[in-house]
Amino acid sequence: MNIHEYQAKSLLKEYGIPVPRGGVAYTPLEAEVLARELGGPVWVVKAQIHAGGRGKAAGVKVVHSIDAAKAAAMEMLGTKLVTDQTGPAGKRVRRVYIEEGFDVARELYLSVLVDRKTCRVTILAAPEGGVRIEDMARAASGSVIRTAVDSDVGLARDQAERLAADLGLEGSQAEAAVHVITGVYDAFVRLDASLIEINPLAVTRNGDIVALDARMSFDDHALFRHRELEELRDADEADPSELEAARHEINYVGLDGNIGCLVSGAGLALATLDILRLHGGRPANFMDVRPVATRQQVANGFKMMLASGDLKAILVNVFGGGIMRCDLIAEALVAGAREVSLRVPLVVRFAGTNADIGRKLIQNSGLAAVFTDDMGDAAEAVVQAAKKEAA
Repeated sequence: MNIHEYQAKSLLKEYGIPVPRGGVAYTPLEAEVLARELGGPVWVVKAQIHAGGRGKAAGVKVVHSIDAAKAAAMEMLGTKLVTDQTGPAGKRVRRVYIEEGFDVARELYLSVLVDRKTCRVTILAAPEGGVRIEDMARAASGSVIRTAVDSDVGLARDQAERLAADLGLEGSQAEAAVHVITGVYDAFVRLDASLIEINPLAVTRNGDIVALDARMSFDDHALFRHRELEELRDADEADPSELEAARHEINYVGLDGNIGCLVSGAGLALATLDILRLHGGRPANFMDVRPVATRQQVANGFKMMLASGDLKAILVNVFGGGIMRCDLIAEALVAGAREVSLRVPLVVRFAGTNADIGRKLIQNSGLAAVFTDDMGDAAEAVVQAAKKEAA
């Protein structure tokens, strides 16, 4: 789950990280009132969307009067902001953040994430931040400092001190940076975050260290421990299909292909996407049906896939084991197809518990399907079916 910048800053502030004073406005008039309350002489008006690259797309403006703050808000609100991360469709701006401006001497970069290669929480830092951080990281990987943290020990003070020194900070600035680095790491761990990014982490002319921008994402599977974070979700920013899937307790991620995937288990689901790509197919989604999913939940997931206008074929790849049974999936498919007309080819690969029963249930229902026992054969069959439908 992603949250807005202003929400991320509010959370970081709770961990003692200095952030600019600011407020959220939904109308130009609210922006004017906020600017007046904050006082000048410099304000920053920021479009609030779940995407980076706002600065390059005129989604961040520095203004020097209250009228200019109101005008900038009026220009942004209601428009679609297109950045490198939104894609050509862009995202509609429904709120802006008005905050006090700072006289910045240096821009640094700081983030905390999970390194999938080392399976450790890793801190990334760079002595130069701002809008060009991605370009600089690609051009000179040595400019990005990586510090892996042992989860059994936590972030040691000497690690934070080395990071501050590598960023070129000394004295009180280095001590302030240690405080920020430690606070960000603590927030990451305690909130079950998957990413916290501060770009830029600014050094002001007065020598202060301030988080001028903040981005946070959380592990969806840990949100049951953080109901207060769930309340920060902006439904307008989320993929409607993913919200619908979450409502039915199905793990779902929409992709840009045309082959729908209904799979039991996250590992098998990832392998299914890989084998489809290997055979030249384009998956339309990642869908992991939980072992304890009910017939109705599976049926709802199946109907949700069928609602996609780009769908050309569906692959059901289920390994029955333990609680999960192939016949339960078969019953759900039949129920879903009765409510929503199945208009694309269906390829089914059942293996494990009650696989034969599941196949017979589908055959006896009259639901048209191609059956295969081999995962590779299933992938090849559904890719060819999708190509035929698209022709």
